[in-house]
Amino acid sequence: MNEFIEAENDVIMLCTSILSLTEVLKSLPLHCLKRPTLFADVLSVKEGPREVLLQVLPEESDVLCTHPMFGPESGRDGWNGLAFMYERVRIRDEATCSSFLHIFESEGCRMLEMSCEEHDKLAARSQFLTHTIGRILSEMEIESTPIDTKGFQTLIQLKDSTIRDSFDLYSGLFVHNKFAKQELNNLALAFEKVKQKLEEMNEKSDLSMQPL
Repeated sequence: MNEFIEAENDVIMLCTSILSLTEVLKSLPLHCLKRPTLFADVLSVKEGPREVLLQVLPEESDVLCTHPMFGPESGRDGWNGLAFMYERVRIRDEATCSSFLHIFESEGCRMLEMSCEEHDKLAARSQFLTHTIGRILSEMEIESTPIDTKGFQTLIQLKDSTIRDSFDLYSGLFVHNKFAKQELNNLALAFEKVKQKLEEMNEKSDLSMQPL
């Protein structure tokens, strides 16, 4: 690791789990850095990692927070049209930063520059909600049937895709995104509203079936 850090890399890309970022970063012999280096993370949450990077990395290091919005499954046939979010958190060497981002842009990624806070707000409603529904379907142990509709097949695909990711990733999406708790509460409230409407309809149906 010392030799790697001393190698005068232009960019060091941090591809850790959400939960292990701090531990991994603090284990690096950062005192061995020979010159200012761009550090880029690819974690699925952004505000927490942003603060960790600013706290742990040397002041002279540049910081770029990114989230390629795809993985081995969704990006296996290429990255064209897939979203790549980034925020220039602390950039002095614009040439190196632009060159790094161009790697993804040249592969056809849809480049989205936004703040880490805005990313986490949007991700809580999209990525976290998707994983939550998938985990719920997995707990229900749903399986394909001979009479599957297209909609149900989509749910099966969602379940299968979700459980291929580790539970550490899912829990990290919740623990380290301050907006995720509200979305979980919103999901629970929405479920109760739908359930209440069904029960009300069921009561009306029971009444209409009673003899005069």
